[in-house]
Amino acid sequence: MTNKSVRIGQRLVGPGQPCYVIAEIGINHNGSVDIAKQLIDAAADAGCDAVKFQKRTVDVVYTQEELARPRENPFGATNGDLKRGLEFSFDQYSEISQYCAAKGISWFASFWDESSVDFMEQFSPVCYKIASACLTDLNLLRHHRRTNRPIILSTGMSSLQEIAAAVEVLDRNNLIILHCTSTYPSKLEELNLRAMESLRKMFDVPTGYSGHEVGLSTTLAAVVMGACMVERHITLDRSMWGTDQAASVEPQGFKRLVRDIRAIEVAMGDGNKIVYESEKPIRAKLRRVGA
Repeated sequence: MTNKSVRIGQRLVGPGQPCYVIAEIGINHNGSVDIAKQLIDAAADAGCDAVKFQKRTVDVVYTQEELARPRENPFGATNGDLKRGLEFSFDQYSEISQYCAAKGISWFASFWDESSVDFMEQFSPVCYKIASACLTDLNLLRHHRRTNRPIILSTGMSSLQEIAAAVEVLDRNNLIILHCTSTYPSKLEELNLRAMESLRKMFDVPTGYSGHEVGLSTTLAAVVMGACMVERHITLDRSMWGTDQAASVEPQGFKRLVRDIRAIEVAMGDGNKIVYESEKPIRAKLRRVGA
């Protein structure tokens, strides 16, 4: 098991450290800064360490044919209307940055193109996240590495060979790998939580879990199994419009998740078997000794 830790903002992330909890807002803000602020409120109230957004340069990531494709949505009648409607401007991210600072919660984003990385550098984020979909874009990974910021690498829909190629490009001393299954929601039989340990042994970096399943128990199981970081999507209401809402966790669920993670950390102890002071009067009263 790796002994490495990675510093993200004011926190060390790795073995022996409290689990770093990320509430992924992603695009669940539906293009509204007000909804984004409500989600930040919910994450901060739950005790999360950070919230995460997504950033794309729409005309770079998508072809004109894809953008012109008909798709009814709250912003118009094409896929381009939707993609542009979900992107925040510099002024909007400035407002979000200031709001997170006031709430005492870190924020960062994942990116689908080099220009988006450059855009976000203006905000000096605590780290960057590489989405599973971008794991094989080695030029994008190299661009991330040039920032010298900590990087979280999500590994959904990726083979070990693809992950190894990505890790080779990145700096292992400033890298956290998240095991992930990229279906929304993920099936229990496809979560494969033991893969976290395989990734930890193979790459010798802190390893965590990014979940898209329904429910919280399996994310808690990942923490018991040694996840140094967990990420779940957050939503105000799973019935809201949007592709990621149904596989997300509502505010009260997130509060329970963080509460139970912290309880697990206390309950795990240090592994040394001792007789506690609280047990001694019980032992004196109940202990049976054979002749």
